[in-house]
Amino acid sequence: MAINKLAISKKVAREINPDMIGLFFEDINFAADGGLYAELLENRSFEAIKTKGTGRNYVLTEDNLYAWSSVEGKEGALEINCNQPISEKNPHYLRFTAFADGEGFANKAYDGVCLKKDAKYKVSFYAKEVDYSEGDIEAKVVKDGTVYADVTVKFVAAKPEPDGYKQMVGDCEDKIWRKYETVLTAGNDIKGAQFEIHLTKAGIVEFDIVSMIPEDAVAGVFRKDLFKALADLNPGFLRFPGGCIVEGTSIMRRYRWKDTVGPIENRKINTNLWAAVGGNTSLAWEMPDSHYMQSYGIGFYEYFLLCELLSNKRTCKAVPVLNIGVACQFRSYETIAIDDPAFDEYVQDALDLIEFANGPVDSKWGALRAKMGHPESFKLEMIAIGNEQWESRHVNVADRYKIFEKAIHDKYPEIKCLGTAGPFVNHELHTGAWNVYHEESKTNPNYSYAVDEHYYVAPQWLYDNVAFYDNYPRDVYVFAGEYAAHDANLSNSVEAGVAEAAMMTGMERNGDVVKLASYAPLFNRIGHSHWTPDMIWFNEDSVTLTPSYYVQKLFSDYAGTQTLELNDQEKMLRNSQLYVSLVKMGDKAVLKVVNGKDEDQVLELNTEDGNSLICDAEVITMKAASGKAIVPEASDAIAADNNHAVSTEIMSNAELCAKRCPEEASYTSEKIKLSGSIDLPAKSVIAVAFDL
Repeated sequence: MAINKLAISKKVAREINPDMIGLFFEDINFAADGGLYAELLENRSFEAIKTKGTGRNYVLTEDNLYAWSSVEGKEGALEINCNQPISEKNPHYLRFTAFADGEGFANKAYDGVCLKKDAKYKVSFYAKEVDYSEGDIEAKVVKDGTVYADVTVKFVAAKPEPDGYKQMVGDCEDKIWRKYETVLTAGNDIKGAQFEIHLTKAGIVEFDIVSMIPEDAVAGVFRKDLFKALADLNPGFLRFPGGCIVEGTSIMRRYRWKDTVGPIENRKINTNLWAAVGGNTSLAWEMPDSHYMQSYGIGFYEYFLLCELLSNKRTCKAVPVLNIGVACQFRSYETIAIDDPAFDEYVQDALDLIEFANGPVDSKWGALRAKMGHPESFKLEMIAIGNEQWESRHVNVADRYKIFEKAIHDKYPEIKCLGTAGPFVNHELHTGAWNVYHEESKTNPNYSYAVDEHYYVAPQWLYDNVAFYDNYPRDVYVFAGEYAAHDANLSNSVEAGVAEAAMMTGMERNGDVVKLASYAPLFNRIGHSHWTPDMIWFNEDSVTLTPSYYVQKLFSDYAGTQTLELNDQEKMLRNSQLYVSLVKMGDKAVLKVVNGKDEDQVLELNTEDGNSLICDAEVITMKAASGKAIVPEASDAIAADNNHAVSTEIMSNAELCAKRCPEEASYTSEKIKLSGSIDLPAKSVIAVAFDL
């Protein structure tokens, strides 16, 4: 067993950001709709669009009845209308005809409705009479003919319209949209069921915005178990809403934050670019999740609210990302020229967003925030200008950033603007972007607080680049906004988590320049994956925490305010595939050690005067649950080309997820008497906390 040595210093080396470790949220892999957003029904507003396409070639068609069907299978029972919508922003709605008493229609939901015995579920819908003067409405959850939850709602019928002169002068009660709310209680556990609405009498009624949300949803919005997984990480910030969805497959389909606030019925539903080919899992002209949409049930208000709800151990700061007049460069050449008057809208959106987050209640956007239930400021501090754009003959990123930065700082000088260095590191585009930020900062130190850089790389790259930030200039800070180790099978292996932890020791040692860091992507609904690996995997009723999750938790829970001097000892330890950082956390020191070897090692710990370090300590360990980490190898769930995506003709998404599933990890904490050394299991990440 290899033995290595480290002397523990009490000398402060650098001030660092204790809130460095945060979260990056993008609605990919059903992260929002079908995931964190607790809504159980699909296409609740009858606005679905089918997306087909690859690369820069897309076909979008309306498919408003997606996820809905007649329970009796009668043709003509379901029709889409757009004559008198609740909101012109979502103009389509359902006209349902019950040809006989008791007929109904159903929603298939995400992988079917999942109920827990005795749990309660809030059901709501808008309904308008067409021809239904008698009868009520029944909502139920059914599977194979068995009813698992059932409730009857009293329907408010219009008064009969009089004939002749009185009708002409309007002496009658209009048939109008009314909102109905009720509660379903589950009689038993069930998965794979469908939600149904029935008319107790024959007739015609129109419906829109049909919703079913568990009563235990956090703030009535967030799925409870997924929220808990996020809260347990104690994140320092939340970057949202993406990612590529900020840009969209076209300018028309870009993310507009103003479409996501206000009443649900007024939020203009959008397509999701992840409904088409573009990730690293399934490959097909028409993807299995071709109807993947953005309902905006989680909009910008809810993102800000989520930050507040996650602020427990520390404040979770909001980091919203804005479109800069560019569609996704991987999918489109479409841009809005900076001399086009339409470009001004993008800049104004940034200013209005700051007013929405922080403005007084008598301002236009501050008043909307207050009306939504939050008169207090959200205390927004940072805003990201663009996602991962790069300079090209189509896109002048630097010029766009400069216009945004000037407009924001002219009105809100206190806001920290974040730039982007594109989607690659160790590339001329990355270097060129950084050169601009460094040059501009010479005359305008407020030009960019931090620059967002992304890297999805092999584990070995992370081991080899632990010192990546050692020689970065300190004039502009770093935001490692998206990163992950991609092993040979694109799975969440212990190997990948250990490599990420090694890189994070380098981030932490350079915490004076690396101010923010977030793993990506965050969520993956099993069977609906567009990208792996991901931090948290889940299905309709369970959550799987990956090795990468535990690594993030360890670095977040045991973050420091200062680094302690290592005197270049970390360089020698790398020869033994040991990667370390040492920080001060309150009156304690926290040593993080990553063992990248496939064998156990021992690290001897000494004080500065050469004595063995003997004290009480807490030891936190992440390692393979089996005791020996797997050696990742590519399976048939990896294709040799197309960014590793596998044709749906070869393998279903569920099968692919099963073959890339996370390796089980062990995450433990114990109090010990430290006696001069610490055992380091093979392929492990360890934090040792002790009094200074």
